[in-house]
Amino acid sequence: MTLNPPELGKFAEHCQQRVETALQQFLPAETTLPKQLHKAMRYAVLDGGKRIRPLLVYAAGRALGAPDQALDVAACAVECIHAYSLVHDDLPAMDNADLRRGKATCHKEFGEAEAILAGDALQTLAFALLAHEPMGPVTAAQRLHMIESLALASGSRGMAGGQSLDLAAVGKQLDIAELEDMHIHKTGALIRASVMLGTLCADSASEQQRQAVDHYSKYVGLAFQVQDDILDVTGNTEQLGKQAGADSALDKPTYPSLLGLSGARERARELHQAAIDSLACLDTRAAPLRWLSEYTVGRSN
Repeated sequence: MTLNPPELGKFAEHCQQRVETALQQFLPAETTLPKQLHKAMRYAVLDGGKRIRPLLVYAAGRALGAPDQALDVAACAVECIHAYSLVHDDLPAMDNADLRRGKATCHKEFGEAEAILAGDALQTLAFALLAHEPMGPVTAAQRLHMIESLALASGSRGMAGGQSLDLAAVGKQLDIAELEDMHIHKTGALIRASVMLGTLCADSASEQQRQAVDHYSKYVGLAFQVQDDILDVTGNTEQLGKQAGADSALDKPTYPSLLGLSGARERARELHQAAIDSLACLDTRAAPLRWLSEYTVGRSN
């Protein structure tokens, strides 16, 4: 079955609704003690964002025949990690941002201390979900591999390490290899983990198929960051849901600052094509992955 653009849009909407419903269920209720912390956690996660990483979980898993019940849990775990990273990245000690997903950042709404705790709690919730929530036929060995993959993607050799490199790069001139190494960790690691968790929910995929999807995820992760850098220059605050021009204001190295806007756009197109080429061995069930790559480099927020 080949999915046309409207059907792909329906696929995305369906998956977004699934993950939103599951997140509502998995996050502690605001009425549960400590109430303020749980309010902050729900504020940081719910009713906002494009859910790109959960969509990648669903798209990768479905491409290899994984059950939706397992994908729901994996998608929520990835989104909890992503939300935690945004809460901490926005803190005054990091990017000092006031706006995220079109509303006040978590520390502006709840204070710095509560925001830090909310991020910490979201991080640990992600691993609790993978360890304990029902995932259909997924085995204990598959769960363990998912936990390991998400932990490595989130830590010093992944997202946290990338943020450290990002902070160290402020005011410095990086070459393109150094910039891409930073973003492979900061942004790419969690995107790659999202795809990997989706494939790990499937038990019948061949090694060739898993490697194809993994290669795809590396290219898509970089393409996502290139487009983010472009939008920081060309977008506006209302459109982006966060402060436009923030990277320039913080004197951060970006793809447009190194390659110019046209060069950055060309790099995004190259990465998109490489991602598509990586999926050559997969059938039409991988259509959502192909569509998500195209969406990544064509999005406006």
